[in-house]
Amino acid sequence: MSDRKKAILAAVIERYIKTGEPVGSKELLTLTGMSVSSATVRNEMSELSSLGYLEQPHTSAGRIPSQKGYRYYVDNLMKNREIDELNKRLIEAGISSAAGDPERLIAQAGEVLADLTKCACVSATQCGDSTVIRKIELVPVGCHTAMLVLLTSNGFLKSRLCRLDSELNVRIIEEFYKIVDSSIIGKSASDINIVSMQTVAASVDSDPLAMLPLIAAVCELAGSTAKSKIVLGGSSNIFSHKDYGSSAVELLEFLNREEPISAVMNNTDGPLNVKIGKENLYRQLENSSVIVAKYSLGGSDTGTIGIIGPTRMDYENIIPSVRYLTDFVGRLITQALDD
Repeated sequence: MSDRKKAILAAVIERYIKTGEPVGSKELLTLTGMSVSSATVRNEMSELSSLGYLEQPHTSAGRIPSQKGYRYYVDNLMKNREIDELNKRLIEAGISSAAGDPERLIAQAGEVLADLTKCACVSATQCGDSTVIRKIELVPVGCHTAMLVLLTSNGFLKSRLCRLDSELNVRIIEEFYKIVDSSIIGKSASDINIVSMQTVAASVDSDPLAMLPLIAAVCELAGSTAKSKIVLGGSSNIFSHKDYGSSAVELLEFLNREEPISAVMNNTDGPLNVKIGKENLYRQLENSSVIVAKYSLGGSDTGTIGIIGPTRMDYENIIPSVRYLTDFVGRLITQALDD
């Protein structure tokens, strides 16, 4: 593609993102400052249309970008900008208050990103072998009752009350921590189940039956963290984009279906991925762009946060915001775990 075609394509896309209106040759001359005739610009636009980068919604109208045009723009023409200071401050102020609670932090980060981008925001925590049990605490709250608190490697904190038939004494607590240290800490959450742990409980020196309620509670907590968790925020933003028209309701229904959204969020190559229109896995997203970035803890990918909005979105500003927010989330969760 010649430099002039690149300049025209970039100008059409950036203008269309701002106005939502087709862009004509005279307007392009003003935008680009090119010292050529309108006829020359029209010829270039016609060639870009033949190549599939532009579309002409009506015979007498100007041009609008195609999905192929957006793809070329994101990959080759868009300026690689850093996030601006205002958006950086909004992100930091919006989520720092939840820094000590990773689960609330991720939910709040989604709301902040949805407000910032005016798109729907989805976050997904990874599950399976990548999620391991990092810490378990037993807090006695009565003669027969204890609070169990479980912390995973991806920063999620789960707790529940457990009632025992036997009296909760020092010996039971000591035996419980022996089991935790030898058979649970450092293991994958998906491997902690009642069948495997019953054998471990049966081997304790004290009464195995007294230990079973505690072990069962730990297995239940581990099971809840082994499942990928999807959090949707800002879904009402879908209705603010006229590009969707009557398809907004169908898209909203799709966003509330956990299984396909989990697949969308986990189908990500590299630290940040942009899928435009029909590049997406599902028909319901064929008029949307999905921008997903990973956050990591200790060098390992732990989860993803992304936005879903119309293909006519401000990629140049949204992509740096998504990238900065996920990096910031990873840093805050890492600090919380270290503390």
